[in-house]
Amino acid sequence: MSARAQRQLDAFLDMLAAERGAALNTQDAYRRDLSDYVAFLKSAGCDTGDVTTEGMRAYLADLDLRGMSAATVARRVSALRQFHKFLYVDRHRGDDPAAALEGPRMVRSAPGVMSVDEVDCLLATAREGLDDEKRPLRERLKAARLFALLETLYATGLRVSELVSLPKSAARARDPFIMVKGKGGRERLTPLTEGAKRALRDYRKLLEAESPALAEGPFLFPADSDSGHLTRQAFARELKNLAVAAGLSAAQVHPHALRHAFASHLLQNGADLRVVQELLGHADISTTQIYTHVLDERMRAMVRDLHPLSDAR
Repeated sequence: MSARAQRQLDAFLDMLAAERGAALNTQDAYRRDLSDYVAFLKSAGCDTGDVTTEGMRAYLADLDLRGMSAATVARRVSALRQFHKFLYVDRHRGDDPAAALEGPRMVRSAPGVMSVDEVDCLLATAREGLDDEKRPLRERLKAARLFALLETLYATGLRVSELVSLPKSAARARDPFIMVKGKGGRERLTPLTEGAKRALRDYRKLLEAESPALAEGPFLFPADSDSGHLTRQAFARELKNLAVAAGLSAAQVHPHALRHAFASHLLQNGADLRVVQELLGHADISTTQIYTHVLDERMRAMVRDLHPLSDAR
């Protein structure tokens, strides 16, 4: 990579961090993708300062020859567009050859969504035995933690990484909302139902009784781990075991499935897509549009049930 291309890439990554709050993982992904692009340009005898749209299309064709998936190519196209837009805006070059670049057409599949009955079954199974004082305190604590995690996840639609790293102040929130720090350090408000707040309070009481030293830490779900809180993997394992106990498919029950259920069930009941975007913490509405299958079904049902010429009337 030439010194000039390196400076441009570093400046672009600095912009992502400063202006968009991009996380380190995001910056690393852009660095890898764009370094590959710059290396291709060098092999073709050009660089970021003189590459044309056709030169970029040659790069995309090379990705195809290398067997890259449509999703990977689409991500690279997005990276090229953002990088070259930055170069144009920041006056590193006088035009933006990526503006006319088109990526592969992709049809995003809707996620497999748990039904309301399946979520209810999961919660009911997790709730069993919570009040049985004959059970050892350690067992009751573990069950209460899992129930609190489930209630909170389905009530908020948090990412699992956001859920397990919640501060312990979330359990004491009087307001119906809690502040969540999401991807790239972006903060958002998300609602917390009374049921979730009650489950969190009950869990914390047991935690303070069983492990007062652990309860002193900063996290809502503390654990003896490098991070100081429950890991995503540990929660996923507990959830799989609960699914088996509830008679559900363990393969289809995981933390992200409950986030999908949160969004889909809201839309099924009439929520606005933009509101769901905010609740999920999606920076781009196009990410939330994976759930538009729910809206399509709702619109078809409305036409069927309400249109004066519908056969259903």
